[in-house]
Amino acid sequence: MSKRGYAASKKLLTGLIGAPIAHSASPAMHERAAEALGLRGHYQLIEVAGADATGLRMMLEGVRRLGFAGVNVTFPYKEAVVPLLDELAQGAAAMGAVNTVVVNDGRLIGHNTDTTGFARAVAPLLAPSGNAVAVIGTGGVGKAIAFALASLKVADIRIFDTDLERAEKLAALLAGGARVATSVEDAVEGATGLVNGTPVGMLPNRNTPVPPALLRADLWIADAVYSPLITPLLAAAQEKGARIMTGRELAIYQAADAFELFTGLAPSIEIMGEAFDAVMAARSAAYQAA
Repeated sequence: MSKRGYAASKKLLTGLIGAPIAHSASPAMHERAAEALGLRGHYQLIEVAGADATGLRMMLEGVRRLGFAGVNVTFPYKEAVVPLLDELAQGAAAMGAVNTVVVNDGRLIGHNTDTTGFARAVAPLLAPSGNAVAVIGTGGVGKAIAFALASLKVADIRIFDTDLERAEKLAALLAGGARVATSVEDAVEGATGLVNGTPVGMLPNRNTPVPPALLRADLWIADAVYSPLITPLLAAAQEKGARIMTGRELAIYQAADAFELFTGLAPSIEIMGEAFDAVMAARSAAYQAA
């Protein structure tokens, strides 16, 4: 079924494939956005841990056949789904990572709205020129962050991953605008910004991918993790007096871009933001009560 068919029927079935995803704010954001546009939306969490290529293919075949407009894809499957799709949008093909799969006339088409979403979120933190940004992690979200920075003309992108080969591959994809950092210290030295593109710091993990001693007041720090909003990395950055960006903006903007791909309709950023904030407030209250 085409995207126009979903809009005409006023029913919208979307979802998320990944693990763990029980903490996701995506259902609330997508369903509230759909409601505001007069659609009856349902966003299904599809949590399957440890799926191999066969398992992922079965899930995607269900998405193709069961009336989904599309699904989002998160850790740890953003790269694993790539060879299982019928087509890739240009940006997703370039980086080899997908976070949004659109069903269009029975074909599964991969996109990456982490890239467009992060570009929208991080733009206010960047100076007119002279930006040097350290990116920690080269998984699906780390790749998207690096490509987003390149799209914003950041000429000095320092990529660090404990897997040197992965870091080298990502730097090569970005051509002359990126280099591989040999350590976290190397990545951060002289940088104007730092982005955590790893799941380190996501509950129940309470670690930080960057030692607090390396943080500075003149270094802005962003984290893709939003559960919790203030990760150990961001808490340490605040203690240093640094500007921070939580995972809130990335979560909202990537969701909005995905919703538009699913439906052809532009959702309200404000409504999606309100839905996200309500989820986080309820989670905080439950945590404090426990």
